[in-house]
Amino acid sequence: MSEQTITAQQGRLHGRLGVVSIVFMVVAAAAPLTVIGGNMPLAMGLGPGAGAPVGFVIAALVLLVFSVGFVTMTPHVPEAGAFFSYVTVGLGQRMGKGIAVVALIAYTAIQVGIYGYIGWAISDTVKFYQGPEIPWPVYSFAVMAIVALLGYRHIDLSAKVLGVALALEIGIVVVLDLVIVTDPGPAGLTLTSFTPEVFAQPALGIAVLFALTGFIGFEATAVFRDEARDPERTIPRATYAAVLIIGAFYAVTAWAFVVAIGPDQVATVAQQTLDGEGNMLLDTTNDALGRIGRDVVNVLLLTSLFACVLSFHNVIARYQFVLAGKGLLPQRLARVHDNHQSPAFSSLVQTATAVVIVGIFAMLGIDPLVGVFGSMAGVATVGMVLLLLTTSVAALVYFLRHPDAAGGRVWQTRIAPALAILGLLGSLWLVLSKFTLVTGGSVGLSAVLAAIPFVGLAVGALAWRPSQTLR
Repeated sequence: MSEQTITAQQGRLHGRLGVVSIVFMVVAAAAPLTVIGGNMPLAMGLGPGAGAPVGFVIAALVLLVFSVGFVTMTPHVPEAGAFFSYVTVGLGQRMGKGIAVVALIAYTAIQVGIYGYIGWAISDTVKFYQGPEIPWPVYSFAVMAIVALLGYRHIDLSAKVLGVALALEIGIVVVLDLVIVTDPGPAGLTLTSFTPEVFAQPALGIAVLFALTGFIGFEATAVFRDEARDPERTIPRATYAAVLIIGAFYAVTAWAFVVAIGPDQVATVAQQTLDGEGNMLLDTTNDALGRIGRDVVNVLLLTSLFACVLSFHNVIARYQFVLAGKGLLPQRLARVHDNHQSPAFSSLVQTATAVVIVGIFAMLGIDPLVGVFGSMAGVATVGMVLLLLTTSVAALVYFLRHPDAAGGRVWQTRIAPALAILGLLGSLWLVLSKFTLVTGGSVGLSAVLAAIPFVGLAVGALAWRPSQTLR
């Protein structure tokens, strides 16, 4: 393998990714079809039932407000690294390093969780079609090998693979939504989901919680800064587009399922899915599109999971790459492959990390859904909200300290970040207070898992030394 080491003058990743390519990468990380099949029944069955679409709308609004300060600060953060870079500029190197550890924990957790989920999903699909019963880790490791190959090469290849998978994934759900709307269920084209009474339901908070977990990865637009065609324009556009597309996709599809099943029955059907007595996504698809449609959605659910894990692999590899370039991780991680112009060694290390963690879960006989996916998604959710909250504080503090940079833009530099902080504090309380619903574990286990991102923040901040030189 031919590689070159990062230096202060040379060693940035290069590419010509435009808005569409970056949006593909980020929306793929959000795994829309996976969220529709997993988070949506949770939001409906445990939450406000037919009012669940409002939860996705609220989550999208909170993240849109967050994005205002995030993208306004982008021109003042002249490097990739997303949260680490933004928090370092706004709150200093100590807090920046702490938040870098949180990011690595959150993204690694959700990636490992998805490996568990996809291993189970492939195994379940093979058995459904009368295939051999093969343990889920075998499928997970096979997927890792493919992800490792794609992650090692230039980012353009991953973007093309994700683009095809995502186009098919969104396309089939759009078709499903249109068929449902043209031939609605027993209550017709009901708007019960959006009545004022929904906002008074205490259970609405649960829908917001599961909606937030469905957005994990949207903020990774900034990680691809060095590979973007025109970062100062591409990154803001991609960020807004990702939030709007993801939010609209979730909210409209959740409403379509309410229309298909009926507002009075949707909570019951969702709960049956949670109890293992049905599958809201596949059963509703079978009713609307027939057996062929069900089979297509089943396959695309697998490609959705694959696209998700590939996107997170690329994000984590680039986080490690940036941190190594600043001396916060071993220098060898900060190398660019001569031919592929990718963080190849960082990608290999990320694959090895996933192999070890998934291997430990497999040897312990942990259930791939509740044990692996549930617990890891819980850690990632707490980490994500903590990352967003700290980044909003960093944006507000930066513009307060640098009024010239604010340029008189009060909404973008003062009001929006402050509103985002309030919204994210509420979201963090919501996630922590309902955390056992996310993990599916006991209160004690859930408390330990919820503490991991906070411990990572403290360890990262305390490990920083003023004598370090951050380039």
